[in-house]
Amino acid sequence: MVIICQQCSARLQLDDTKVPARSFTVRCPKCEQVINAQPPASLNEQDASGLSDLPVTNSRFARPRPAPAYKPEDGAEADSSADGFAADKDEVTELLAAVLQRAMSTAASTASNTKLRRPFGYRRALICAEPEHRFAVARVLVENGYEAFVAEDTTQAIERMREDQMDVVILAPHFDPQEQGAAFIRREISTLRPAARRRLFFVHLSADARNGDPHMAFINHANLFINPNDIDDMPYILERAIRNFSELYRNFNKAMQAAEF
Repeated sequence: MVIICQQCSARLQLDDTKVPARSFTVRCPKCEQVINAQPPASLNEQDASGLSDLPVTNSRFARPRPAPAYKPEDGAEADSSADGFAADKDEVTELLAAVLQRAMSTAASTASNTKLRRPFGYRRALICAEPEHRFAVARVLVENGYEAFVAEDTTQAIERMREDQMDVVILAPHFDPQEQGAAFIRREISTLRPAARRRLFFVHLSADARNGDPHMAFINHANLFINPNDIDDMPYILERAIRNFSELYRNFNKAMQAAEF
């Protein structure tokens, strides 16, 4: 950068790398005149271009994404990763994964097109469980007529509950332990209005109690306890429990002119 002294017309040569990005002053070595200088326009443009490269959005402040609906391929991918499949698995492993995915897709398609596989009516279920159980629960529910939503973390679960009316919420005590997910889900359910709470069937998925333990369900403000070892029988356990729940509120719903659960 070249600066010309207005007092004595001396030319001062400055190193561009040492020129500040804002206005500055320099003293003329010949006449001692103080010179007010501006950085070259090219430097300002360079600074501006550098700022334009910075990200303008932060994923932390993006709109939270609700829990997505379960698809058969989700379970196939989870099963393969749970078995320790590496990213560079060989052809035999890829073939087995493809066979498993086709089998699960066929089962889900048969369930959706056959009335015999939909004995429990259409209901929405939100699954908030550990990775080793969440897709197994979703699979058996989808095969028996439910629409299942699988939450990977607390934010997805809360957003799904606030966006759509769930019929069933299945919660494991160790769901998203870093964010204390189980506590937040229970609090979200407890804040529901009584009318909305009666339309929600709350299930605890825990190995700490036997299936249908009424005492454990009562002290945990839940409608039902299910052991993870009985996931394959979950649709039938749910059917029986929901039938008893509907029978309990039958007269109340009739008096309030409300539809049964």
